[in-house]
Amino acid sequence: MNLKIRALHFDADKKLEDFITKKITKLSDKHDNITDIDVVLKLDNSQDRENKITEIKILAKGSEFFSKKQSASFEESTDVVAEALRRQLKKHKEKLIGR
Repeated sequence: MNLKIRALHFDADKKLEDFITKKITKLSDKHDNITDIDVVLKLDNSQDRENKITEIKILAKGSEFFSKKQSASFEESTDVVAEALRRQLKKHKEKLIGR
């Protein structure tokens, strides 16, 4: 599994990257054939307090999964995105085994 974390127009600290890595590696338990995970962190230019955006794209053999969330912190948006992707992976796996 190849994990890439990119922070656009700012430098993500080690603590944030470790948090994201921990959350994302749990997703690999849901699908056996994950090849790449691309995480993009962005700051929205709005004056709104909820200006942190996390986008995660997962590539698996024959499938692609994506989720995006904007919230007040990168940790919060990562939690929501990871949960959405977990559900997508679970649903896909159930579909493959014919439930």
